[in-house]
Amino acid sequence: MGAEASTDASTDVRTEALARLAAERVGHRFKGLPPDTAGLTVAELAAERRNLFTGGFTTPVLALSAERLEHNLALMETYAARHGLAFAPHGKTSMAPQLFWQQIDRGAWGITLAVPHQVRVAREFGIGRIFLANEVVDEAALKWIAGELTADPAFRLVCYVDSVRGVELMDAALCGVASRPLDVVVELAAGEGARTGVRTEAECAAVADAVAAVPTLRLVGVAGYEGEVPRADPERVRAWLRRLTALAADFDKAGRFAGLDEIVVSAGGSAWFDAVADVFAELPELSLPVLKLLRSGAYVSHDAGHYRRVTPFNRVPEEGSLHPAFRLWAQVVSRPSPEQAFVNAGKRDAAYDLDLPVAETVRRAGAEHPATGVTVTSLSDQHAWIATAPEADLRVGDWLALGLSHPCTSFDKWQLIPVAEADGTVVDYVRTFF
Repeated sequence: MGAEASTDASTDVRTEALARLAAERVGHRFKGLPPDTAGLTVAELAAERRNLFTGGFTTPVLALSAERLEHNLALMETYAARHGLAFAPHGKTSMAPQLFWQQIDRGAWGITLAVPHQVRVAREFGIGRIFLANEVVDEAALKWIAGELTADPAFRLVCYVDSVRGVELMDAALCGVASRPLDVVVELAAGEGARTGVRTEAECAAVADAVAAVPTLRLVGVAGYEGEVPRADPERVRAWLRRLTALAADFDKAGRFAGLDEIVVSAGGSAWFDAVADVFAELPELSLPVLKLLRSGAYVSHDAGHYRRVTPFNRVPEEGSLHPAFRLWAQVVSRPSPEQAFVNAGKRDAAYDLDLPVAETVRRAGAEHPATGVTVTSLSDQHAWIATAPEADLRVGDWLALGLSHPCTSFDKWQLIPVAEADGTVVDYVRTFF
């Protein structure tokens, strides 16, 4: 009865959250949308099922493939279940509550986030479990989190701690305002020179002791990010992951998790989740059930560059493969010479922090052909510089599809993203909050 009531409440929250997104009105704030749609709600626009190429969309316009998005969601759901992993995909990738709920519908435990503002977005749209992969020492943010925990007894937030000083600041901010302790995990650094986290096991114990000494925090596990392992390779990554699981076992043996229902052990970006699955499977039996929490996020759209090269599915192809789901459509606006062209998409529109966009397809008069001999060489604010080889068939007015690298810096440039089927029919729109 209680479980059914909880499920019903979650369904109600999801329905209300998505209804609010669908009720937003479109207009000049959203790039690429047909000008004649101003004033429609997102739901009304989606119901029109306009075609991306003939329905009045203006270039540049970023689109998500409906089929590839669904494939990627299903693949990681299956992967996590097969390996006995709970899944809290990193929401900073998309900052799209609509996608958060699709991920939860596909079995995700909750959503990982990086900073308090992102948590506020997730809470605004009803997300009930959040893993905050950062130490929070901002007093105002901590007081707000305490208010959320008080207002909603079902809400769970777990965040990093990586210093005794951080514990002291968190306790000072929460003291007197928190109705229940904030769950924390000790973050183990991925090595010297890595990003955040505690460098040694002895220091981890000191941080855990500091947590135990205050009433406002509750130690529930250990975590870290293997993507920061220096000179990462399978051997080094697995060695660090074994340090993480050994730390969990040592803390458990020392009685640091007494009184809990489960122990949280968490890692997993988008490049080494195969190693996480392997090492977490080796974790010896502890005194309590273990929530083995994977946090990969880039999979939701995947990409045509960095993550296509580093995805673990390249190492374990029998497990399946992710598909790049983004295409940025731009238009050729200048062809000043046989060796050069310019399209009307640049740094304002395309991810470029890891790799330049890749020219994939040319569309002209309803027909498409491969972008052979077409190479993006650099980006200005609103233009891509294109080098064209003799075999390139590219004319002013053509639409050029660009594959993008790094989902995290693709989503953040677009507030409302059409979701298009293979024939160009736009069936939905994804709203982002950066």
